Amino acid sequence: MNIVYSFNKKGYEARYWESEIRAASDARFTFIPFNHDPYLDTTKYARAQLLDNLYCQRHGALMALYEDFENVLRESHADAVIVDNCPPYHPDYLRRIDVYKVLRIADGPISAYDRDFAYLHAYDHILYHSPAYSRDMGMAEKLRYCGARNIDFWPLALFDACRDTTKTMETLFEHERDIDIIFIGTQHLNKLPLLAEIKRAFGRRFKLFGLTSAKKNVYFNLRYKAGAWVRSVPFEKYVPLYQRAKIGINIHNRGKYTVGSYRLFELPGNGVMQISDGGEYLSDFFENDTEIVGYETADELIDKLHYYLEHDEERQAIALRGYQRVMRSHRLAERMREAAEIIDAAMGRTGRGRATVQERRDSRKP
Repeated sequence: MNIVYSFNKKGYEARYWESEIRAASDARFTFIPFNHDPYLDTTKYARAQLLDNLYCQRHGALMALYEDFENVLRESHADAVIVDNCPPYHPDYLRRIDVYKVLRIADGPISAYDRDFAYLHAYDHILYHSPAYSRDMGMAEKLRYCGARNIDFWPLALFDACRDTTKTMETLFEHERDIDIIFIGTQHLNKLPLLAEIKRAFGRRFKLFGLTSAKKNVYFNLRYKAGAWVRSVPFEKYVPLYQRAKIGINIHNRGKYTVGSYRLFELPGNGVMQISDGGEYLSDFFENDTEIVGYETADELIDKLHYYLEHDEERQAIALRGYQRVMRSHRLAERMREAAEIIDAAMGRTGRGRATVQERRDSRKP
């Protein structure tokens, strides 16, 4: 089975996404990466209405993307396509694309009404990255409520580029770590109060890095008295920083309702003990209090940070078990094969299995 994986990434991220998606191929499944980022600035189609405007205009760059996309599908003899990140494919356009179409949603309620829910009808299958959605219902129930036909929970995973592949488990855990607490991430406004509170509680022991700007730093300090200037670091610097850290904190945009970020796997994948929000949903990814530790409030997070910094053996044991779980269950190559198995089984159930796939391939021949 041949599966095109359409995504949008830039620079270093784009390179490792492409190489690792391709490398996940095996004797049964071939993955063909297609980066749809270079054609259009994602801000031009980040919302469904914006994409509809472009499609209505038959925007030149969008039409060029569609032409190249169809060429990739045809040349690879694709049986299915997975569309990830910010989808650029208008539902009316997808209606004439004769492959099994899968939408991967990975931002939960943050982008649900901007784009995800508007596109559900155009896809045969929806893969969602987290079981959480809101106080009212989980993501599976919400997707069914919106009319999604086939749905499956398919978490994010750890790319090999986001860990040090030259290190064994023994060498990863034997070196000294000089950063007590770390957070690397975008300075989203609703994360700032908690980050400032942790910074005030731990001072220089808490190191903050990520995607930021001078404007955001000024706001962070004037509004929350953080006493910290967050430094931007490129993606390729994340791993060396993580491997210096004892504890990593994880903060999601809407707390437990958006749990499931790549950071959830990158921290333990680099030997960092993780304390994360996520509530009852953490157990869908790790064993709570054994492979990861959860928190609900700022006071609870601060107390647990103090505790595990003072109880080094317990911290190291959780970090080790978290690492072992990631390496066993949450690496990208295995996750890609999981998606392929899901798609293969679903196509079989809907009468679009291997025999039908071959018939479609034959019909495309000149």
